[in-house]
Amino acid sequence: MKQEHMSASEYRKMLKTPKKSKYNARKTKVDGITFDSLKEANYYKELELLRQAGEIKWYCLQPRFPLSEGIEYRADFIVCDKNDKTHIIDVKGFKTQVYKMKKKLLKNKFGINLEEK
Repeated sequence: MKQEHMSASEYRKMLKTPKKSKYNARKTKVDGITFDSLKEANYYKELELLRQAGEIKWYCLQPRFPLSEGIEYRADFIVCDKNDKTHIIDVKGFKTQVYKMKKKLLKNKFGINLEEK
């Protein structure tokens, strides 16, 4: 019976290997901020350009909304446009059942229409 062994350095290297995302999203770092996906990071860069051009007044990353006891929703962005209208944005590649449920709770509790990009 043959047993396979790995060295301590091989084991440490294996531990450092990043886990593959369930939905193939790649964490991406921009301006020192780590985003859950390349799509989200690109949207952040777009928002920054819009802010610099005066098309939006401000934006905020990952605002949290309490939905019920122990359940919260974390959006990707809140954006205030130049007309003072606020937009709650979620950058989605794949809509899970949990996401769909939280989106409905957000609408029912706060009257917020989540915008998807």
